[in-house]
Amino acid sequence: MSANTRSVFSTAAGRLCPDCGQPVAHCRCADRRAQQVRGDGVVRIHRETKGRGGKGVTLIKGLALNEADLKAMATRMKQHCGTGGTVKDGVIEIQGDNREHLLAWLAEQGIKAKLAGG
Repeated sequence: MSANTRSVFSTAAGRLCPDCGQPVAHCRCADRRAQQVRGDGVVRIHRETKGRGGKGVTLIKGLALNEADLKAMATRMKQHCGTGGTVKDGVIEIQGDNREHLLAWLAEQGIKAKLAGG
């Protein structure tokens, strides 16, 4: 077998995962991809009003956490600020302009962050 080929079907096991070669029923590739961290190592804190009827939100981008840890971090941030918020597409949104509060809080947590935007 050449190094450029891989099995995608086995008569004994059926379909095989093209990444790991395991039967699709036993493949754990999707779980590993879901747990991979995102981010470039720099946490940025933005303020945005676009699409929100003039109301501002604070956006925290670049936290290298999986989805479950990101939601837990968002909950702690909301409790610290005393406001609502959500997690969308790996970005934490906190209601209101809380950039300075969150910058100080993240520094207390040992996370380097910086203010971004105008």
